[in-house]
Amino acid sequence: MKTDQAAKRLRQSEKRRLRNRMSKSTILTSKKRFLAAVKENDKEKAGSELKEIVKLLDTSAGKGLFHKKTVARKKSRLHKALNSMSA
Repeated sequence: MKTDQAAKRLRQSEKRRLRNRMSKSTILTSKKRFLAAVKENDKEKAGSELKEIVKLLDTSAGKGLFHKKTVARKKSRLHKALNSMSA
């Protein structure tokens, strides 16, 4: 590295990248469990999974991991999947 500051920024960037990656992975895993429950037509399990995903997405929007409109779109699609199950 050219400077101490550049080295520090690199360390910080790597730390943030790993933290963001872990958060996104958690959300994706939760989404997969939700979609599996929808596919099995298990409304109770899907409802509880959806509640967890919405909480994770809202938290991620607050922390700047996703834009708030991206989160709104994701939540809308998940709710749509849950509602199509009962129809």
